[in-house]
Amino acid sequence: MDTRIACGLLPSAAPRMASVLRWARALARKAPLAPLRFPSSGFTVIDSSVLLEEERFEGFAAGDFYPVNIGDVLASRYQVLGKLGFGSTSTVWLARNLVNQEHVALKVCTRDLADGHESKILEAIAKANPSHPGYRYVRTALETLQLERPGGGDHCCIVQRPMWDSWSDLVRWNDSGLFSEDLLKAGLRCLFLALDYLHSECRLVHTDIKADNILQGINDKRILEAFTQAELATPAPRKTVGGVTIYASRRFGLPRTFGEPVLSDFGAAVQGDLKRDHDAQPAVYRSPEVMLGTEWSYPVDIWNPGANEARNNTKKIWDLFEGRHLFHGNDPADQMYSTRAHLAEVIGLLGAPPVDLLRRGRRSREFFAEDGTWIADVRIPSGMSSSLDTCEMRLEGDSRKRFLGLVRGMLQWRPEDRKTAKQLLQDPWINS
Repeated sequence: MDTRIACGLLPSAAPRMASVLRWARALARKAPLAPLRFPSSGFTVIDSSVLLEEERFEGFAAGDFYPVNIGDVLASRYQVLGKLGFGSTSTVWLARNLVNQEHVALKVCTRDLADGHESKILEAIAKANPSHPGYRYVRTALETLQLERPGGGDHCCIVQRPMWDSWSDLVRWNDSGLFSEDLLKAGLRCLFLALDYLHSECRLVHTDIKADNILQGINDKRILEAFTQAELATPAPRKTVGGVTIYASRRFGLPRTFGEPVLSDFGAAVQGDLKRDHDAQPAVYRSPEVMLGTEWSYPVDIWNPGANEARNNTKKIWDLFEGRHLFHGNDPADQMYSTRAHLAEVIGLLGAPPVDLLRRGRRSREFFAEDGTWIADVRIPSGMSSSLDTCEMRLEGDSRKRFLGLVRGMLQWRPEDRKTAKQLLQDPWINS
């Protein structure tokens, strides 16, 4: 028997009823979720003597961090499911949009960043040229919120798609603690596409390119639900200070498949067409022009991955994948970072800088004589086995030569001598 007749449905009405059923199913999918109820007990209370996460920053004592609580519903639709991480200027939380049921990450900035610099940068990135192949490798925002706080002082909250851990975390899941050659090639290609988009289309300089700011996308959505269930079953450790709860961050589990890498964290990004000479970049990754106080722009973003990757394939002086760096910059006087010690290491790796570059730098006379002679009271390392010609490497033969060619294209004293991101995409080692 025709099931439509058995159900009292005439054949002519079937298409109309099917449409109604599709509409009903779509409506049910969009029905707002009820907020989850998270445990109010059963968690570990951290001792008051232990500084927990953002509590170690001066901004916490000043009340600059927004008091997010697990279970809160922000902007009437985003329920906070757990804490993903923290930094000196923000905390990051996994949340769920109760309206469309999608998971999001909420980056809640400190009160002193209420001007929303990063959100403005993200807006510019989203609008520049989404058809560019590098657009997909740059993290964008879904929206930006302003969270009002009792007593005054709004907080900028950036809503983004959740991402898995960073490149720094990715290698911890590998027994060798290293990227394979193929993985490194693929990852760098995505990074160079992102930089080409950022430089050529958005006219922006990131200034803070490091493994911590390159995140892996999430294909396996089950890890999002697993994160939530873990918080419900085993609430995160926490402590209360001055009426504000500080939570320990929770990590995602290992997904079955990884998404593509995405360049993130644009809080320090600046306009590239306006040259400047102020300090920038993480200390051990600073480019020569930043250290010497010359004008800098887009090429500083090329030095960063060069300073990272030159060491990813050496055996004695390790960088990103074993927790140490190509350049340490430890001053022999006190073992604290100093520009003079850092410059000495760069000379040990690349040789003496060009005199014409030194003449541009407002700080050059602190370290060099007029003729380019090194005068700073720090010995230039010798026999480092870290020069590009003599370093020990995992790669051998043609792969070694090609890889060193890539690194030389990034690590050049003069910023104008470095290859652009677009040129690096054509590199023989990347495409071998």
